[in-house]
Amino acid sequence: MSQPKKILVAPLGWGLGHATRCIPIVRELQSQGATVVLASDGRALALLRQEFPQLESFELPSYNVEYRNNQMAWNMAWQLPKILRAIWREHQAVRQLSIRHGIDGIISDSRFGGFFSKKHCVFLTHQVNIQAPFLLVKNVVNFFNRLIINQFDECWIPDVPTTPNLSGGLSHPIKPSLKKKAKYIGALSRMVTGEMKVERYDAIAVLSGPEPQRTKLEKALIEQAGSISARFLIVQGRPELLGGTPIAPKKNIEIVPSMTAEALNQAILESGVFIGRSGYSTVMDLARLGKPALLIPTPGQTEQECLAAKFLEENIFHCQEQSELHLEQGIIEAKKRSGLRGDFFDEKALSSAIVSFLKAC
Repeated sequence: MSQPKKILVAPLGWGLGHATRCIPIVRELQSQGATVVLASDGRALALLRQEFPQLESFELPSYNVEYRNNQMAWNMAWQLPKILRAIWREHQAVRQLSIRHGIDGIISDSRFGGFFSKKHCVFLTHQVNIQAPFLLVKNVVNFFNRLIINQFDECWIPDVPTTPNLSGGLSHPIKPSLKKKAKYIGALSRMVTGEMKVERYDAIAVLSGPEPQRTKLEKALIEQAGSISARFLIVQGRPELLGGTPIAPKKNIEIVPSMTAEALNQAILESGVFIGRSGYSTVMDLARLGKPALLIPTPGQTEQECLAAKFLEENIFHCQEQSELHLEQGIIEAKKRSGLRGDFFDEKALSSAIVSFLKAC
């Protein structure tokens, strides 16, 4: 009998979204008999270890990206040398992990250095068409994005190829240079559908993303929520502190550092409105659960700003800029929107992609 394939799953550590959307991939790999090894950094790695304590896991170099202001080009430009060094160290680390631990294949969620030429490698992304405020910057960024993706054997896109879809122009259409590698695998979410049997909270705020913006949003939410006659649960998005004592700064606010997937799933279902970033993984979770939402893009993160604009224009979610947060009005407006309706998940496509991947490893 042949040995099970040993697969390295390595999501990016910017926020928690890349890690959460890898959870269904890990589960599908396991269901098909693969042995999974995890690698990431920071809070993303803490979350994966929380969800899969039995799996072997390793720390990769962190990009340590910060969003100090709302100018995406400036945010990236001053940090570019640091990012490039991290990508190189990451590439060397993945190569050494593959050799030392007998890795047969690699699935990298947006980690540019997460490939090894001697192994079958997949790049998971919803951004094959990166958006930027200036055409020249956009063309240069996408040239290098495609250059990186072409180091991998496959490119998996967590969306459907048809309209309507979730990612819009971020992954539609596929450029000719990527068509041979690209494969839509349907949306990915660790959440499961269910009904709200009781409304425990008027709103749940789930925080994530790079500092210092995560902390700034948390402080703004606590300040405004305290003056509203509504029940709030705030999940800080700090899995490294899981198990800590919940905080109640005001009678109507409960704060927890993190929650397991099952507990968070139930808490969202038992809340009237979801509040969080307009990251793509959050969008996929909302598509699974069908909840109304107030989305607040991370300042300076163009991808989140594009998604927020798309869903606001389509009257699906209400969106506000962080600097103009008006929590009470935002909750009222969120309830007027339709939320996501439609089937954007394709378990057969994901299963088929992994079958083919394991055969190629």
